[in-house]
Amino acid sequence: MSEYRIQGATGEWEVVIGLEVHAQITTNAKLFSGAATAFGAEPNTQVSLVDAAMPGMLPVPNRECIRQAVRTGLAINAKINKWSRFDRKNYFYADLPQGYQISQLYHPLVGEGSIEIQLDDKNPESTKTIGIERIHVEQDAGKLMHDQHPTMSYVDLNRSGVALMEIVSRPDMRSPAEAGAYLAKLRTILRYVGSCDGNMDQGSMRADVNVSVRRPGDPFGTRTETKNVNSVRFVMAVVEQEAKRQVAVIEDGGTVVQETRLYDPDRNETRSMRSKEDAHDYRYFPDPDLLPLELDDAFLEECRASLPELPDAKRHRYETALGLSAYNAGVLTADVETARWFEALLAETAARAKKSEAEVAKQASNWLISELFGALNKLGRSLETSPVSPAAGAELLALVADGTISGSIAKQVLEKMLESGDGAAAIVEREGLKQTSDTGAIEAAIDGILAANADKVEQFKAGKEALFGFFVGQTMKAMQGKANPQLVNELLKKKLG
Repeated sequence: MSEYRIQGATGEWEVVIGLEVHAQITTNAKLFSGAATAFGAEPNTQVSLVDAAMPGMLPVPNRECIRQAVRTGLAINAKINKWSRFDRKNYFYADLPQGYQISQLYHPLVGEGSIEIQLDDKNPESTKTIGIERIHVEQDAGKLMHDQHPTMSYVDLNRSGVALMEIVSRPDMRSPAEAGAYLAKLRTILRYVGSCDGNMDQGSMRADVNVSVRRPGDPFGTRTETKNVNSVRFVMAVVEQEAKRQVAVIEDGGTVVQETRLYDPDRNETRSMRSKEDAHDYRYFPDPDLLPLELDDAFLEECRASLPELPDAKRHRYETALGLSAYNAGVLTADVETARWFEALLAETAARAKKSEAEVAKQASNWLISELFGALNKLGRSLETSPVSPAAGAELLALVADGTISGSIAKQVLEKMLESGDGAAAIVEREGLKQTSDTGAIEAAIDGILAANADKVEQFKAGKEALFGFFVGQTMKAMQGKANPQLVNELLKKKLG
């Protein structure tokens, strides 16, 4: 990937990017109360007295929220602080009943870590390490709704008190593509760990995008923060548009103002929301209702032992132990559900073939990526909604491997499996799609093809060898695609001399 530069009227500019990602922790209860956290509930039906900030209500930390944040920190090789503390961040807003947010500023739960991103899908060696400054745990605010009434706004406090991890990167990214790769990789890790579902369209993961510009090699410029961006594509668009806007401001003789902005995806532009506050504006102080968090070695060891095989390790294993290409390994490990589906397919395929997983891995991975993904994309579906299960996929692969059907017939069978949900063997039997290895029938078809194309036979014998593919295709067409391709090739070679 080449260096990203913005070409202004007065020369080149470099963009500097940092992301603050808010990830909703996967738990059944909120950070300091027992209220539910299910998405899509009726407004204000998941609000406890603590969430509503009723007088005398005291917060009690949810152990699982702390555990999930620690597991996330371990997954990015971050320092886990055995002693951490909650602070009050004071500000008034209609969806924040307490008048302050319980967060962590001075002593966060998780310290410095890092994430490695891949800059070029075709070059696995093209990587960059993005630093993580910290992960702190905090409670979410509620949600204001402005489109329910022409003159009033409504507040839904279901989200108030929901546990968030704020994952703060260092300003190490230098292009929209790097910012997108970082956010996608972080989402992948969170979904592998199980600490956040990563559903950006539902708001359970969103990014604040910090952007500044400078001349290459100069000190950092003044940054702006674009709030609550909820997709990888939008993050990349924010970086590009905001950087161009800042360059235009500076080159027109203006000054970039440190402020909070919003992104309008319909117009593909950012617009000012409010001036950007600093830490002292929030009057942070230790929350007097909460004791410091103190973690022991046994708790940390349990968190570490509970981690699954993470995406980088899994990708390396697929390449080395299973012999997959770097591209296939990358595709199969990019999402935890894809990896689980592939591994179930692999186990089923190996069991049916009575072979090791390494011996069938290439066949299984190529079919999944090339055939099933392609077919599902045409239908607008995903693996999670696929009517074809790993076991059904393995059944289809077994029919190809034992010669019952050809590869081309397998494509037809897959389409029928996706339409009906029936198994491959049942479809092959019902539709009469079994591959024929009847030498006599194939020879008869070949003889007819050669007789009808005597001129092409002479051309082939005169050296036009590319015509061999024509004869194969015509034979398969005559046999309605059911002829054994290997036999067709062997018999044609024999008859053509």
